[in-house]
Amino acid sequence: MLKRVFYSLLVLVGLLLLTVLGLDRWMSWKTAPYIYDELQDLPYRQVGVVLGTAKYYRKGVINQYYRYRIQGALNAYNSGKVNYLLLSGDNALQSYNEPMTMRKDLIAAGVDPADIVLDYAGFRTLDSIVRTRKVFDTNDFIIITQRFHCERALFIALHMGIQAQCYAVPSPKNMLTVRLREFGARFSALADLYIFKREPRISSRAPGYRRTAFFRPAGTYSHAASGAK
Repeated sequence: MLKRVFYSLLVLVGLLLLTVLGLDRWMSWKTAPYIYDELQDLPYRQVGVVLGTAKYYRKGVINQYYRYRIQGALNAYNSGKVNYLLLSGDNALQSYNEPMTMRKDLIAAGVDPADIVLDYAGFRTLDSIVRTRKVFDTNDFIIITQRFHCERALFIALHMGIQAQCYAVPSPKNMLTVRLREFGARFSALADLYIFKREPRISSRAPGYRRTAFFRPAGTYSHAASGAK
């Protein structure tokens, strides 16, 4: 009896693992055509959405995921692939502000403050992607993050009918723990989309948001290669 229960549990665990792996691969396959690893191949869009993460680990060491995303945003902006950067991240605590931290570093690197818009309610990837359309009035944009994150963000975008592309910036070499967590994040995203049908936690605009920020007439951009297509 105990042996039968053990084998039944083993089969169930095996089926669950196969399901999770299958869904993971399906998400990667479905979004592959919309991901660009090389900047030169990236299509032009007015808006680049930078998905936030912590700048530092707990020990005060800089987070390489953060560093690569900031560099990717700079590369896309300076090459004229995007004209504006929407920085979307968590601002749940007064001492923790992902969008403002990104803004400071990008301005220090030469980005015009007028070309930066902050989304303080990007608590989850779903919030960041859906709010870009519902709150910031753009349905066709470039997501900037690591490839594994691109896949989940794009899957959400495709499901919502959002015409996004993704610029996949480099990932740190030692990312096993992050990749394992990603299995759970993808399973959760699928549940949010197909079962719970979740919406962003906050659907209102940030104070001071200018509706025309992303629609400045062509030819008026200040940074190099602004006319790139």
